[in-house]
Amino acid sequence: MSYLFIFILLLPFKLIGKLFYKKTGRNLMIQTAKIGDFVNVTPLLAHLKHSDVLISKTVLPLAKNDETIDTIFLIEEHKKSLWGKFRLAFKLMNRYENVYLLQPNSTNLFFAAACNAANKQFLSTYTRRWYHGLFYWTASGVVEHSKDQLTVDDYLKLADRNLTWRDSPKHATFPLRKPKAYPAELDKQNVIKIGLSISAGNKSKTIPPIIWKKIFKTLANLNCNYYIFGPKNEQVWLDDLYREIDEQDNIISLIGKLPLEDVPFAISKMDFYIASDSGNVYIADAVGVPIILIYGPCCIAEQRPLGEVLLLGNRENEKSYIFEAPYFFDRSREELFALSDEDLIKIHHFIVNR
Repeated sequence: MSYLFIFILLLPFKLIGKLFYKKTGRNLMIQTAKIGDFVNVTPLLAHLKHSDVLISKTVLPLAKNDETIDTIFLIEEHKKSLWGKFRLAFKLMNRYENVYLLQPNSTNLFFAAACNAANKQFLSTYTRRWYHGLFYWTASGVVEHSKDQLTVDDYLKLADRNLTWRDSPKHATFPLRKPKAYPAELDKQNVIKIGLSISAGNKSKTIPPIIWKKIFKTLANLNCNYYIFGPKNEQVWLDDLYREIDEQDNIISLIGKLPLEDVPFAISKMDFYIASDSGNVYIADAVGVPIILIYGPCCIAEQRPLGEVLLLGNRENEKSYIFEAPYFFDRSREELFALSDEDLIKIHHFIVNR
């Protein structure tokens, strides 16, 4: 609620600035969430062709390699102090003709409302607070988003109410960045290469080792190599997995070996990708890799891979949403991500048939 008072302090300067506003033709997109959410806004970036962005530094390596993005502002550099907030607000105030707000938390609403853009389109979600009303009063238009609506569709509707996800493709880097050097294991021939994310940003959405053990057993008659993707701090999850299954020659750890900007290319070398609702799933979706999504507590009506995908889970367990993601659930991870014998057969058939 503090942002409401800061905005009231800013309001006289905003109104004076509006007297000097001129249309610039420039776009600003505001989305400060993490990797998967960033990939899911790339259809809007592709549609707009050129935009400035206010994002999290987490996704900076992807944004820096995206030709649809011009200027990058990092939220972490401006939200820590009152002076930082005002400095960015004044920088954005008369800079843009179009502003698209995709993640409407209080911080982002403040910066979007500070803009004197001719066209300001805000997403409104089920987490909207009463004191956000003043911020939304500054918008030119609002797209109402609910838990049963696809986020990618509603993001695109900010630019054109008739657009859907089929009208504009996702990307992770644009064009797909090919690194000068990458692990030789990615080029291994005559094997089925399956990428895995054994952890998720929300640790309660991490698939437990016993489930991976069942998957490996199901696919044991196939010539598979499993590539474990993740940053260095996810080594603890791989250690947990090895305690369940012991180390195997066909499990190749890429944990901590790839900078984020190289991950899309590495995942594009996979034949399949298996994970829960994690950032790399959406990267795999963006580079056209078939996906097996074990969605656990996540709502797949709201957000999911949109390419060739096998969705596995129990809709009764869906209790986590994009703008309302709890870290604790009333069931264990083993229950949330449980796979039936029928599910395991589906995984086998999904891979064999491709």
